[in-house]
Order: sequence, then C-alpha cells, then structure tokens
Amino acid sequence: MKRKKVLGATVMSVVMGISMFATGAFGQQTKSNETYRVLIQGPASEKAKAKANYGVRWDFSSKGFTTTVNAQQYQALLQNKNLTIEKVSEVNVGTMREDAAAKPGGTTGAVPSDQTPWGIQAIYNDSAIAATSGGSGITVAVLDTGVNKNHADLASNVKQCQDFSQTKVSWVDGTCSDGNGHGTHVSGTVLANGGSTGKGIYGVAPEANLWSYKVLNDRGSGYSDDIAAAINKVADEAVRTGSKVIISMSLGSSSKDSLISNAVDYAYGKGVLVVAAAGNDGPGDNTIGYPGALVNAVAVAALENVQENGTYRVADFSSRGNPATDGDYVIQERDVEVSAPGRAIESTWKDGGYNTISGTSMATPHVSGLAAKIWAANPSWSASQLRAELQNRAKAYDIKGGTGAATGDDYASGFGFPRVK
Repeated sequence: MKRKKVLGATVMSVVMGISMFATGAFGQQTKSNETYRVLIQGPASEKAKAKANYGVRWDFSSKGFTTTVNAQQYQALLQNKNLTIEKVSEVNVGTMREDAAAKPGGTTGAVPSDQTPWGIQAIYNDSAIAATSGGSGITVAVLDTGVNKNHADLASNVKQCQDFSQTKVSWVDGTCSDGNGHGTHVSGTVLANGGSTGKGIYGVAPEANLWSYKVLNDRGSGYSDDIAAAINKVADEAVRTGSKVIISMSLGSSSKDSLISNAVDYAYGKGVLVVAAAGNDGPGDNTIGYPGALVNAVAVAALENVQENGTYRVADFSSRGNPATDGDYVIQERDVEVSAPGRAIESTWKDGGYNTISGTSMATPHVSGLAAKIWAANPSWSASQLRAELQNRAKAYDIKGGTGAATGDDYASGFGFPRVK
C-alpha cells in the first residue's frame, strides 16, 4: 500500500503512528481572528507583568510560561525587548497507518478476530498462548488521545483519567474520553485483560494499572506544552503515590522540543521509565523522531510479521537512527534502542470494539507492557535497572531483517526485540 505522510507540519509531530507538529515563522502576517499558544521567557519582573496581562496556561518556572494570545497581543509581545517569545509547537495528527487488509474501524460489541494477536504471540515467544498475565502493582501512563474507559477489556485497569487537551482550561481531572481511537488502541496493547467474559483481547501486561492522560484532542491535535505538563504530572504523581510508573508515548517530532525534552529528563530523574515511538519516516537513516531520540527515552522501532534472515523484519515505514553509532551498544541521542511488533496490530478501539492499525505507535506499547511485566516480577529494581534488562533481552533476540538491520546493535532495530522469554 502507498504510505501516507502522517505528519503535517514543520517542527514537531505527535504520532498516531506518527504525526507532526507545526511552528510558523515569527515574521509571518497574522490574521486578526487567529490565536497563538506562546512560550514567554525573560526576567522574573517582566514575566510577572506578562502573566498579569495574558494569564498562564502552564508555568515551567525558569523555563518560562505558556499562554494563548490573539494576533494583536502577539504582535505587542514581539515588540517587547525584555521578553523572548516563541510559538509553542502545534500538533497536527494525520491519518493513522493502516494495512490494506485492516478493518476501517472497530465494530461495537464484536469480539476480536484474535484474542492474542501476532504481536502478543511474538513478544511472549509462544504461538499457542491463549491469555497473558503480569504487571501487577505497576502503572503505565499512556499519553495520547485518551481512552474509552468503559471498554470491557480496559475498564478495570483505569486508575487515573486526566485531560490536558482542553482549550479553555489547562487540565481537567476525571475525564479522558477518546473520540479518535488511537489512545484506546495503544492502551489495549499495553494491558487489555480479555474482559469480564474472557472473550476480549489481551495486552502484554493485563494486571497493570492505567493512567490515561489525554494530551491530544479528538481531532488528534494539541500542543507540546500540554504534553510536557502531562509528563511532569506523571512524574510528580509517581512520587506522590509511591508508584512504579512507565510513560508510554506513541508520539514524536522531527525536531527537538525543549519543553518536552526537559520534561523527559525530569521524569527520568524521578525514577520513571520513558518509552516512545521511533517514528514512521523510514527507511532512510537519521529519520528518528523526538522524544524517542532523546537519551532518556527508550526509542522503539516497528517489526512486521515477516521472517527475513531468520528473524522478524523491521518495517520499511519505521524510522531509523544514526548508522554512525552502530555496534556500540550505547544509547546516544538519535539512536533506536529496541524494536517490537508494529504492523497490522489488532487492539481495543474507541467504540468498544477492535481495530487493526500499524505504526511505531503500535510497537511502543508492546515494550511498555513488557517493561511493566518485568518490573512487577522485580519490584526492587530501579527504572535504570529495568531499562538495562530490556536491553539485555533485546540482545538475546537480534533482528536481522529489513533495511539497515544487521548482526548486533544497528540503526534499524537497535539492540533487538526484547521478549518475555
């Protein structure tokens, strides 16, 4: 099938198997009815005046604060020599990748075509597996389009539900409705539990807890400051509740965003493991997106259910890392770390049914779920020890299929495919 360009903008992108952020040039002509989300930085006294004049959406302390202004206010801010003004990266989600044989959408009330889809069988290394287990006591925070918290296969796992995508307020507790489907799909791959009847679908770690943080609206668009704020919130909640937490972000960008980068560093410093999609701009090298490309995030490439050179194959659409660092088994910026099933993945959908879609978005929750399962079995481990175990398991199943894949650490599959056994 012809691959669609999923991300529509110039600076940053959030995946639905990956999508793009856009940032306009400061010198462009503005329309009187336009509004702008901006990051304002400068001396404390000047920031205080700006806060009083324009209000605050998110305060990132010394890194500045964000707010929404109209065109006239925006032009006035640009004239203020005491402040630095940047447009916040806007997120525009494009069409999710689907295989030609994939269903166009979920079917309410329908049973899945396979309770343990090929990705689950692959990561468990068991083609006959009928149900999954594990993840008890571990929390996975999925930052996405929200979740259908009433889905039969997910309802009992949802412990937090928060919305960072509202326009009039910055954050609403208790709501995370998913009018898009992507967030529900990702959540299911992490921890779907088969439902009360046991006839639903299974994710990797069905006993894990779900924190659903909606950072994209139902059109699949949002802003990088909301994503950064959500990451910071997860880290603070992990500390407050004493929880072992994994952040799963099936989102990315073509360029490094300072707000998100700082937030990832903050979360990692609080003992949270961050897992993120590599992106869907392959098979060329150095196409990996952010935040997956950050050193403190585990970047996940996508595999397909095809055997090549005796292993699964990296999908052509999966973004690649830096070939100059092949073979060193050291994670540097713009490196793919591991790979997991990402093409033709069936999972839960927004309408209570099931859907099959593809992307590194779908690979990421396989690794997030595996991390939850491993951590539950080793609760004394730190996030860095957990990450090392993922790397060791990936080395045990080297990927040699697909463009750029080779023996050992490579820029297509990273260390390899980490599995349950």
